Amino acid sequence: MDSPEVTFTLAYLVFAVCFVFTPTEFHSAGLTVQNLLSGWLGSEDAAFVPYHLRRTSATLLCHSLLPLGYYVGMCFAASEKQLYSLSQAPEAWRLFLLLAVTLPTIASTLIYYWSCDQWARHPLARTLALYALPQSGWRAVASSVNTEFRRIDKFATGAPGARVIVTDTWVMKVTTYRVHAARQQDVHLTVTGSRQHALSADSSLPVQLLTIHVASASPGVRAFDIRWG
Repeated sequence: MDSPEVTFTLAYLVFAVCFVFTPTEFHSAGLTVQNLLSGWLGSEDAAFVPYHLRRTSATLLCHSLLPLGYYVGMCFAASEKQLYSLSQAPEAWRLFLLLAVTLPTIASTLIYYWSCDQWARHPLARTLALYALPQSGWRAVASSVNTEFRRIDKFATGAPGARVIVTDTWVMKVTTYRVHAARQQDVHLTVTGSRQHALSADSSLPVQLLTIHVASASPGVRAFDIRWG
């Protein structure tokens, strides 16, 4: 029979992978960063940009805590290793603990840097700042994005970790740790790949999935790929 150490390791590995990549079952059970921290994150519909500034930061921090959670769990699952005592824990586990503490420390430092000057250093805010007029700032652009996202005529598709959103002015891709944004009038779209699936979940007709490269003419705006089909 498997030891508690092996059983816990396998169970935690499955949990960590599902928590990071969030399959449908985890979404249904509410085991996502968005659901667990919904009170602090607020509403995406009400304030799209502020929501994702907080969501990407919270997701990064929560995911960085997973190795530390594993170590704490192992203190109970493998009590004979005396992991709760640094002086008696095996050297390999002490190195693992150092890594487990370092990751959230780095994540916290990065999030603090992002949050300075009311989130002006966050990657999303810096991207929006590239589209701001000289007499305004990134918050004016963010306000425009928020307004357009609230409209019912926007287009949104894709899995939670790779959503594609198209509004009147913007093309955006929402991923686990980042939100890519480009203004429609500045983008150049290039089909870089195509894959055909025999069946669709909604019909018996074949479905073609396109990989489209979105490149902005605005200097400093990072290009990104979207899946369409």
